Amino acid sequence: MDRRWTDVLSTAVAPTVWGTTYLVTSELLPPGRPLWSGVLRALPAGLLLLALTRRRPHGAWWWRSLVLGALNIGAFFPLLFLAAYRLPGGTAAVLGAVQPLLVAGLTVLVLGERPRALAAAVAAPLGVTLVVLRPDAGLDAVGIAAGLTATAAMATGLVLTRRWGRPDGVGTLTVTGWQLAAGGLMVVPLALAVEGRPPAPDLPALAGYAWLTLVGTALAYALWFRGAARLPVTQVSLLGALSPLTAAALGWVALGQSFTAWQLAGFALAVGATALGQRPPREDRRRPEPLRRVNGQPRLLPVAVDR
Repeated sequence: MDRRWTDVLSTAVAPTVWGTTYLVTSELLPPGRPLWSGVLRALPAGLLLLALTRRRPHGAWWWRSLVLGALNIGAFFPLLFLAAYRLPGGTAAVLGAVQPLLVAGLTVLVLGERPRALAAAVAAPLGVTLVVLRPDAGLDAVGIAAGLTATAAMATGLVLTRRWGRPDGVGTLTVTGWQLAAGGLMVVPLALAVEGRPPAPDLPALAGYAWLTLVGTALAYALWFRGAARLPVTQVSLLGALSPLTAAALGWVALGQSFTAWQLAGFALAVGATALGQRPPREDRRRPEPLRRVNGQPRLLPVAVDR
């Protein structure tokens, strides 16, 4: 398989795993403790990666790790939970699905690049809207503001991850650990102030936290940031549509929820737009491969594709 498609598929694992969060939270975790759930997702995962990699930030990466940790974790989690409490789940998911459009704009402003897959960036959120939004969905100004701000924070973190890359000789797991630890620590004071002491988990909750920490956070964020460093960021953000689609599919399989014809059409539209948005740019597909001579015979010289 082409390396680029390997990167796409590995990156797609992250939002697919994130789509299990609603089912795990509703079925296994203590109710009414969303901030502590965020802390117990991010902080143990960050500390685990720090223990495995044994590298601390240096130089500018101290403040960069704090900024990225705040955008991707410290601000994102509380705002996301606030939106989830004040809005129906479908409305909150739709607000998150507009991330590709925000990333497209930030790509121009921050990276100075022409955004790609704009048609898919419009079609994928439309498909998600058809899948998850209900006719009786309520609107709350605070919830909408929180959801859009959370989406903007994650989009900014994604674009800055691409712009800053990572320090020479430092791997993705290390940088991911810095962000998760910093972001998790930022949520602790808020969790203490709003929810009091952390909950005492039972056996199902321990299983849920283990899944969210090891797979849904440590592994998923490492794959997400790896993809952000290798693929065009607009295309990476398109893969985020897989999260609400996975949640909807799990609701159908595990909770007995049903799909209408409009929802099935929206599902097909979102998946199709996400897949089409991952194709390489037309100029890369048509670029001729130069010839060079090897032992006096002409040979094709592979062209490196900008990642």
